[in-house]
Amino acid sequence: MFELGPKSMLRKAVAALAMLMLVLGMSGPALAKKKKVAPAPAPAPKPIDYSRLQYPPAPEIARVKYLDALYGAKLEPPPPNTKKKTWMDAMAGTKEDERKGQRHVPPQLVFPIGLAVDSKGLLYVSDQKTGGIFIFNTETKDTQFIRNGRDANFKLVNGIAIDDNDRLFVADGQLHHVLVFDAQHKPVDEVSQDMQDPVGLAIDTENRFLYVVDEGLDQVLVYDADSFKLLRKIGTTGHNHELTTEGNFGAPFAAAVDKDSNLYVSDMLNNRVEMFDADGNFIRTWGKIGDGAGEFGRPKGIAVDSDGHVWVVDDALDRVTIFANDGTVLLAFGGHGKIASQFKGVVGIAMDKTNRVFTVEQYPTGKVQIFRYITQAEAQAEFERRQAEREKKTAARSGDTPKDSRVQSTDAPEKAAVKEPQ
Repeated sequence: MFELGPKSMLRKAVAALAMLMLVLGMSGPALAKKKKVAPAPAPAPKPIDYSRLQYPPAPEIARVKYLDALYGAKLEPPPPNTKKKTWMDAMAGTKEDERKGQRHVPPQLVFPIGLAVDSKGLLYVSDQKTGGIFIFNTETKDTQFIRNGRDANFKLVNGIAIDDNDRLFVADGQLHHVLVFDAQHKPVDEVSQDMQDPVGLAIDTENRFLYVVDEGLDQVLVYDADSFKLLRKIGTTGHNHELTTEGNFGAPFAAAVDKDSNLYVSDMLNNRVEMFDADGNFIRTWGKIGDGAGEFGRPKGIAVDSDGHVWVVDDALDRVTIFANDGTVLLAFGGHGKIASQFKGVVGIAMDKTNRVFTVEQYPTGKVQIFRYITQAEAQAEFERRQAEREKKTAARSGDTPKDSRVQSTDAPEKAAVKEPQ
């Protein structure tokens, strides 16, 4: 048999090694090209800062400032999933609880409609889809509930109101009554005389009146707030929302009372606000259909601030308009949208004693927005501060002594740029 010599074997080994190196040299760049580098994670978007959102916009003196928003009970982090499936579970066909480790979602606002604030600053929100009442601590975001079927029986919750004793009043359109709760949230009484479809509520704590806006009757029913005796009715019923005359209504929706016990009613289908005195006598009306200043598309919630201005939310225009009590337009803000101070289906509004303003909207899910009303006195003080600063700078340039701006602005604040909200 022919045998290879040592030199021949050496040559073949060197040739094989060279071929191997050639193959590796060619495949290396190809492999390098196929290897993908993981992209760097995208930076997290910065949250939008709404702390300077105000109306009118800066540099004008603010009369309304945006504060916050609520969507429901605060979300807790998901519990850890530490349980492992054993071989015995696998043999027995036992399935792991798929919910383990997932976030529990507590009740959220779905279709809210009514708002009220108690003496402790807690915010109450009625929700027609969840069928109960949310109670928010707006500082800690802790939430309590008055649940349907457990704490009370509801069918269709509508507007709510709270009196000076922290009694809660809840209008129920399908049970045709107003349910009364004590300060511990226990149902203690109900008001139902002559009601058909109670929607909005307001309380005159001075005269002890409970106003019930009945959309079905086209009337406002006035009850004694303690005995719940029916005292009188405002408006004419039986005309199927068709009356347009002053003092009558076409599907009224909500009511509010000012410090002089005047009553304001949002007359929804007539696109106006009507004002009455404490005896139920008609005083004035304002508004008409349209989308211009002071006009309405579907006025719903209504409230009165500490300076006596009337705030009206418009469901169709998604707008909040502030009026003097003679109907003069002072300020409007909002518009269709999802960002802060825009609305989608805004239907309710309420004030508290610290001049916070709460609005509630219904689409695409429930939402409460919180604003701060800057009072006339606060705006006047801010004007005087700015005026003093301007005079100080002017004096520093000229070498003169600055004048006391407070005398000028207090004598004629309307001439000094501190106006009603506009």
